Amino acid sequence: MTLASLLPVALASPLLPSEDKPVYWLLAGDLKTAPKGGWGDGFLATTVATRSSGHNYGHSGAITASFRAGSNWGKATKHMQTYKDRYRVYVTIQFVHNDQKDTSGVSLDQYKAKLKSFADEAKTAVAEPVLLTPVTRRELFREQSRYVNAIGKAAASKYNLVENDWMHLDEWGGVFFARIVTDLLVEKYRELQQFTTDNSTLSALIKQGKPA
Repeated sequence: MTLASLLPVALASPLLPSEDKPVYWLLAGDLKTAPKGGWGDGFLATTVATRSSGHNYGHSGAITASFRAGSNWGKATKHMQTYKDRYRVYVTIQFVHNDQKDTSGVSLDQYKAKLKSFADEAKTAVAEPVLLTPVTRRELFREQSRYVNAIGKAAASKYNLVENDWMHLDEWGGVFFARIVTDLLVEKYRELQQFTTDNSTLSALIKQGKPA
């Protein structure tokens, strides 16, 4: 089992030329990225290297349209301008959990167009957009994640924020899935290794399909 099979990650465009600057990460997304339920805070707290920094704009309940209509995307774009001279700015973009619901009013074509718009605006602001697939709901017997199926329902349930809640991550679950995101980024783009920290023990457990 390869690490890439656990949680696919896709870059919206080729990485910017390497510069001697730390990275500023701006995290945009729904509940899968948001504080108190997502991987975003765990990513910033445990995987971002010294000199680099970031801000989590993930918002529980958000869809692509509401994230733009509210203040979150506007603040993120201002941050892109604020930090672009001192940092290499990367913007992770992760939506789908709420957009896919029948009640969202968002069609597949609209969803694709909104993601493209986010990515295009980030590039215009001299930031690098990173499109991420959403974290699996971690339920057994679903072909969403080989790793989660490998460790079993009991082990996977330990990542739940609330008992029997298979959507929101607790603090350790956030750290764990942040490690998956980080390892996949570094695996695909080695130049990001200098801007992140490693955790060889946790990474090994993930690769082996063992609970952590």
